[in-house]
Amino acid sequence: MNLPNSLTVARMFLVPLLVVVLFTEFEGRRILGMPKELVGAAIFGLASLTDWLDGYLARRRRQITWLGQMLDPIADKLLTSAAFISLVQLDLAPAWMVAVIIGREFAITALRSLAYSKGITIPASPLGKVKMASQVTAILLLMLGWRPIPVLAPFGYAALWVVMVAAIVSAVDYYRRFQTLLNARVTDVNIARERRAGDRRSAR
Repeated sequence: MNLPNSLTVARMFLVPLLVVVLFTEFEGRRILGMPKELVGAAIFGLASLTDWLDGYLARRRRQITWLGQMLDPIADKLLTSAAFISLVQLDLAPAWMVAVIIGREFAITALRSLAYSKGITIPASPLGKVKMASQVTAILLLMLGWRPIPVLAPFGYAALWVVMVAAIVSAVDYYRRFQTLLNARVTDVNIARERRAGDRRSAR
């Protein structure tokens, strides 16, 4: 459990804290004198910061581990899914858009699991990074536009459309790359089989 992995685990523990802050009716809607919406946005922002920081530290300190590669996407999906579902419950985001975004996450997770079972690794794409950045932006704008800064709400909805488009396009890209890598692997396996068969015939 190195520092990058500890940050990933900390991000997972921030998820229930975020949900509690958003749904609990505090007196005067304030926590320690601050609007609870602002506190929720701060918690989400801190959790999102750990997402960048754990990856940066893992690369810089050469502490990339199998555990970290497994936990990091799980922590990301827990954080963004919890935030989006909370926004739907608070009537701050359309349910159908959130369903598309979260459905994409489950589909990509299943695709990656299938690829892993076949010995194929699908690296993260720039589109996935654009999707994650737009998700963080949309969630923060919608939270802050809830009450503290209402003028940000329209920008949050615009960012939500960017998230949905990026989610769909990146899902198609993942599937295309999966098919390409799978076909290449099948071709390599067939070539290897033909070589072994040829070697056996030559030995005879």
